[in-house]
Amino acid sequence: MVKVARESGDLSKVKFGVAHHGNSKRRVKFIPNYLEAKNIGQAALVELENPDQAKLIVSEISNSSFMICGMPRPVRACAAEAEMFDDRPRKPGRKIVCRWLNSSDPDFEVAKKIKHTVRKQAEEAKFLLKHQLEEEENLAKKQMEILNASYKKFELIDSVVGNRVADRLAERYRVRVADAECQ
Repeated sequence: MVKVARESGDLSKVKFGVAHHGNSKRRVKFIPNYLEAKNIGQAALVELENPDQAKLIVSEISNSSFMICGMPRPVRACAAEAEMFDDRPRKPGRKIVCRWLNSSDPDFEVAKKIKHTVRKQAEEAKFLLKHQLEEEENLAKKQMEILNASYKKFELIDSVVGNRVADRLAERYRVRVADAECQ
């Protein structure tokens, strides 16, 4: 499973990004997150040829940048489990039953504790999501600054060569431009 940012969330882009590390076998599928906003990162299940290749790709993505459209993206990877697939078979003997509990019921306290735990975990998840989004924003700003700095350097080099300043400097210091380019 690979978790990617939603703005880069095109299936073909994710498949192409994974192809840098290995061949994806059949499919790439986004797992919808029904509980959170649409602009957050989404998880994508990427089916690979064998488990060894999956382990290799998970370790490579953890150690190096995941490139989508020439830009590194904040991506986490982990091995998929059977529970992540929506087309998995139902466990035999499991049946979901819903019912109202009276306060005198012995399971009432258990349900109350579960309800409290779920609310606590929801608040923790909300805090972690907020922290994760801040980190992703900082990473995006940093990447944009690097991109802008590289673009400015390219523009400076282009203007120096285009205005023939490099030729005049080479003439002044009696250096041939072809020699300077080779060194």
